[in-house]
Amino acid sequence: MPQHHTKTKGDLGVLKAQIDLFEQGFTILVPLTEHLPFDLVAYRDCEFRRVQVKYRSMDRFGKIDVKFSTCWNDRQGTHVRPIDKDEVDLYCVYCPHTDECYYLDPRMFGSNASLRVRAPKNNQRSNVNFAADFRRAP
Repeated sequence: MPQHHTKTKGDLGVLKAQIDLFEQGFTILVPLTEHLPFDLVAYRDCEFRRVQVKYRSMDRFGKIDVKFSTCWNDRQGTHVRPIDKDEVDLYCVYCPHTDECYYLDPRMFGSNASLRVRAPKNNQRSNVNFAADFRRAP
């Protein structure tokens, strides 16, 4: 049976997120529908966190780019809409190049974020989001 490549990558990201969050002490709850703005719910210390999972590759510059938007295609073409940041508590970004998950609060960013896996060539440190600083879910 042929596989939908994007769906397969998304499924891998969700599985990696579930394992990583579980190892951080969360109980994982899985919604019974795909039509929610989040992929799973993480529960710990009497708090629920709605988690949207993204599979993102590292680019040739050593960074992972994340857009806080949703995209879909239909007969009318491709549609892009910003996420409603009140409906998602946490973005979990799985990167296959590092085999790690990174956790972002979308309310702390504008329409996108970049995480640096490798240091910039100019050694800039200020205003740089290093991926290693986002390894633990808040």
